[in-house]
Amino acid sequence: MRQYFVMPELPDVELYVEALEERVLGDVLEKIVLGSPFVLRSVEPTVAELEGRKVSTLRRLGKRVVIGVEGELFLVIHLMIAGRLHWREGLERPDLPKKRGLARLDFASGSVTLTEAGTKRRAWLRLVSSEEELASLDPGGLEILSTDFGAFSLVIRSENHTLKRSLIDPRLFSGIGNAYSDEILHRAKLSPVTWTSRLTDGEIERLYLATKETLVGWTERLRAAQEGRFPEKVTAFRDSMAVHGRYNKPCPDCGGSVQRIRFAANETNYCPACQTGGKLLADRGLSRVLKADWPKSLEELEERKAQHRLDPGG
Repeated sequence: MRQYFVMPELPDVELYVEALEERVLGDVLEKIVLGSPFVLRSVEPTVAELEGRKVSTLRRLGKRVVIGVEGELFLVIHLMIAGRLHWREGLERPDLPKKRGLARLDFASGSVTLTEAGTKRRAWLRLVSSEEELASLDPGGLEILSTDFGAFSLVIRSENHTLKRSLIDPRLFSGIGNAYSDEILHRAKLSPVTWTSRLTDGEIERLYLATKETLVGWTERLRAAQEGRFPEKVTAFRDSMAVHGRYNKPCPDCGGSVQRIRFAANETNYCPACQTGGKLLADRGLSRVLKADWPKSLEELEERKAQHRLDPGG
């Protein structure tokens, strides 16, 4: 069981927005309680200016949750890596957890608490006073759920990066992170290290369809699983995922072993048989150590494993 947190991505943030819309749209934002002086990353408007106003809109801005109130004022929540939202029905206001509690938003119908696991305080709130200021917080990535193939193709060809890097770049695509980019590339049967400049028109179309199908499909799947409850178990590691978080487990399409490459805190999972023509991608850390001994294929990797089991000291 993985114990570390990962940033909520488009399907998860969509569910947060939908759950909040069901509970607080048209309700009064009575009070904003800050548990940490560092969570609020803006000066104007003030907290007091938003309090006492009705919620007029809820939306997603990339990976951010936006709560708009009367008078074109907005509260923006960025959960970053380990931030999570929690809902408590009714007028009884929950205490902020001493170590994890960053903020609480009190409405007439209940309270939303923002918590963050770990010791690094990255999650934040910003208060803005216009649509223009709100737009300035948008990294500018293409909204996949409302775009067409032509716009997608222009963006994917606009810069020359690896596919993995392009998909998770918020300036290019909105709301996609490490987890769902793995799932998208597996569905599209494309290598995460393929350069975008080398993609054919057919491969771009395949990637476009895979991106839409993955994000829409997972949003619908998570929505159905919640059954109207507030999303409390937000994670990027789900048993029914094809490759993400499934290192050494069988690929659901071909039965081959899912592999990974790691760089810094990020891990990319992929199926060699489905995505790279059977070739093992070089892990930057391990391949640097092994150099010429780095296995080039799954078959060679399995042979190395079997040899090690027979002769662990060899």
